[in-house]
Amino acid sequence: MSIILGIESSCDETAAALVTSDREILAHKLAGQEEEHAPYGGVVPEIAARAHAEILTPLIEAALDEANMALDDVDAIAATAGPGLIGGVMVGLVTGKALAMAADKPLIAVNHLEGHALSPRLSNPELKFPYLLLLVSGGHCQILRVEGVNEYRRLATTIDDAAGEAFDKTAKILGLGYPGGPKVEKLAAEGDAEAVPLPRPLLGSKEPHFSFAGLKSAVVRAYDGGKYENADIAAAFQQAAVDCLKDRLEKSIREHEPVDHLVVAGGVAANSPIRAMLETLAAEHEMQFTAPPLWLCTDNAAMIAWAGAERFAAGLTDPLDIAARPRWPLDPNAEKVRGAGVKA
Repeated sequence: MSIILGIESSCDETAAALVTSDREILAHKLAGQEEEHAPYGGVVPEIAARAHAEILTPLIEAALDEANMALDDVDAIAATAGPGLIGGVMVGLVTGKALAMAADKPLIAVNHLEGHALSPRLSNPELKFPYLLLLVSGGHCQILRVEGVNEYRRLATTIDDAAGEAFDKTAKILGLGYPGGPKVEKLAAEGDAEAVPLPRPLLGSKEPHFSFAGLKSAVVRAYDGGKYENADIAAAFQQAAVDCLKDRLEKSIREHEPVDHLVVAGGVAANSPIRAMLETLAAEHEMQFTAPPLWLCTDNAAMIAWAGAERFAAGLTDPLDIAARPRWPLDPNAEKVRGAGVKA
């Protein structure tokens, strides 16, 4: 059994965790930055990086204390090396490098997206490769065939905004504040999804990809017109997002090799209507549906430690001079798609 120290600092969550190769979470510490970013309606990169630098070392110490361990008891150190806000990624990766050098431990540079992609295997030992993954978060919206550790085939991506980004922008338009996703979902529960006509970009399209920029713009027009209640706009937006996700997933299920499991990961996976749609969709296609617990959907260090454990078991470690990366596709061989704002 190996014990991995995981470090996460790619956006606005600072976290440290200790996870074993047999899926025991020995400790997990997380500090959010909602108060720091709330006045701006979104994450400010410079503020995020400074907050990571201030809190990360105490969080690592607290995680080790909670597990009653010293750094020497750890077998390897896994740190997010990208993609993400480069200032925050650098804070976490440099800290991981320093600890690895000081304790003479292997360093594992983890792709944040791989942390999400493998997180369902942390909570579900029965989940085997391959599986179909909807990776849906604030910065990414992709459909991937997960063949194994470090083996990903991208089937679809967004050509502009990610779903989570559209949720956050909708929240900002409606004056709901930050973080936006949970607040849109809460307000949508009070509204009528049929009351506001909103588009479903790329619904039924021959290309496999997502697009949410047009939906976001339609929300702006609906709000500025003053004709609709905010709760109805939120409900209509959420239903449109659900419809788009379902349509694109059905296309991938129909057109690619069958797998037993439909899996969701990423922060938007915490949205209840999206989960309900995915569960129904999986049943319709005779697939098992797997989702991590809600706390594992949002950014956390347990998923980074687990991805580190999976990579460590496969013999995948990294040199101390590895660089932080603001962009880092899981499938570097995937064809480039149209769109100036493509989220690879």
